[in-house]
Amino acid sequence: ARSTLKAFLFALLEPVEELRAAERAGDYTRRLILGEELKALPFGAVWAYYCLQQGVPVGVDCLKEIKAYEERVLARRH
Repeated sequence: ARSTLKAFLFALLEPVEELRAAERAGDYTRRLILGEELKALPFGAVWAYYCLQQGVPVGVDCLKEIKAYEERVLARRH
């Protein structure tokens, strides 16, 4: 679920219409620059804020919860 939410967020931040307009106009330089700018979008900051608002760990801090889940749930499956 976490990866799906991240993908949706990234898609919402992507300037799709600008990219399409540049493609239709044959302005490949603009399309290239927009594509490069996508890499600098504040995706990480927005995602971190969302996680904090939801009360879930941010970044690699989620590893602690994953390890705890593995010990608590997955270990009992064997």
